[in-house]
Amino acid sequence: MTEPLPLIDTHVHLDDDRFDVDRDDLVHRAADCGVHTMIMPATTQARWSKLQIIARRYPSVFPAIGLHPMFLSDHQESDTNALETQLSSSNQSAAWIAVGECGLDRFVLKQTANKPEQAEQFAQQIFYFEAQLNTAAKFGLPVIVHARSAVEDVIRSIKACGTTQGVVHSYNGSLQQAERLIDLGYRLGFGGAITHPRARKLHQLVKTIPLENLLLETDAPDQTGHTHRGQRNEPAYLPEVLQTVASLRNTTIETVAQQCNENAAKLFGL
Repeated sequence: MTEPLPLIDTHVHLDDDRFDVDRDDLVHRAADCGVHTMIMPATTQARWSKLQIIARRYPSVFPAIGLHPMFLSDHQESDTNALETQLSSSNQSAAWIAVGECGLDRFVLKQTANKPEQAEQFAQQIFYFEAQLNTAAKFGLPVIVHARSAVEDVIRSIKACGTTQGVVHSYNGSLQQAERLIDLGYRLGFGGAITHPRARKLHQLVKTIPLENLLLETDAPDQTGHTHRGQRNEPAYLPEVLQTVASLRNTTIETVAQQCNENAAKLFGL
């Protein structure tokens, strides 16, 4: 039997409560499919301790610390100071390897707020995002960026902060915006969304963006790929993303796996 290719899942929310029932089995299934490394971004300050516990339990899992824009009501301004305190501490047995998941999300505001509230809440998102960009730069860490319906705003904040390198995960902006992000030192993450036959915009992006700037991810437990639609997503499904990238680029899965692993290892210092 052929050994699976080694892969790095650069974005998986392994701390999600939906994984509490079978997290051990999930990690084993991932390893059986070649996923030997997983990067686990945070969402809120309240969950940072859970990420540390999980990362200590599984040597293949590396945590990132951040404040997600979709959980705005769970954040306090003091959380930005707490983030710096965490990064300054030498007592963390599972070191934070990045700042994130951070970023901006106009889509969620359109679903939950009226126009005056949208403006106020988006200003709050920008506050938390730019605070995290500045913290990442201060500690020399990459950032994991969420940019839903807000890629242009994200680019503006990155330029304003002059931040370090990072990845815009689950990328869905334009090719021109992708090129600008690459020029700023950012890589672009692609996951299960590219496996859907009708995702023609994403397919064109994957074909066009230099392979040296791509990362593979699942965003599990969300964003399940085409063949697992309706199921809970998990890192064991990452080979489907790999195969799709290789097919779209008319190259081998070995070429894609090797380059994307190198991209992730360089960005995150793995």
